[in-house]
Amino acid sequence: MASEGGEKPEVGHDQAPAASTKVDWTIKGLRVLAFLLTLNATLVMALNKQTKTFAVGTIGTVPLRATLSAKFQHTPAFVFFVIANAIAALHNLLMLVVGFAGSKLSFKGLAPLVIPILDLVNVAIVSGGASAAVFMGQLGRNGNSHARWNKICDKFESFCDRGGAAMISSLVGALLMIIICAVSIIRLRNHYGYNKLALNSSVLP
Repeated sequence: MASEGGEKPEVGHDQAPAASTKVDWTIKGLRVLAFLLTLNATLVMALNKQTKTFAVGTIGTVPLRATLSAKFQHTPAFVFFVIANAIAALHNLLMLVVGFAGSKLSFKGLAPLVIPILDLVNVAIVSGGASAAVFMGQLGRNGNSHARWNKICDKFESFCDRGGAAMISSLVGALLMIIICAVSIIRLRNHYGYNKLALNSSVLP
């Protein structure tokens, strides 16, 4: 029923914007961390290189030496890892720009749904890149005796250590992006539920 004087009942108009602001800043904080982590993973892996000289044989008493380099470009999985994390870092940077400029933009229709969908796409990309890199990292560290693939991390320790750090950074960044997706979806649900409640209360006799 309407209150006296024909005024419509208030449905938490003061509380809803305050809660929305807190959620917005939480998402922005998580995005900053996800951006830094995926950017760190991109740069560490892209710059990861180690060169070592090994004795491969002898001629009489003279050792034969060969200089070998380990680079991320040598493994397609690591190339995909770099590309995936670079895309995610760029996505998070653009979403931060959109978030801070949101007060000047008007999001209507399907626009509020686009950002969570893009977040989910980037989670899939980063997860795929990290999974491929972790598989190759495990193979390089332990080898595979059944396939007779020898490990290389006993020879290129620094390369493997830096690669492992990049993978951990990427996985944590992907986890933060999953949290961002969950919070965004919950916020959308509450937003549309709140609008529906407000609409129903406005048409009550």
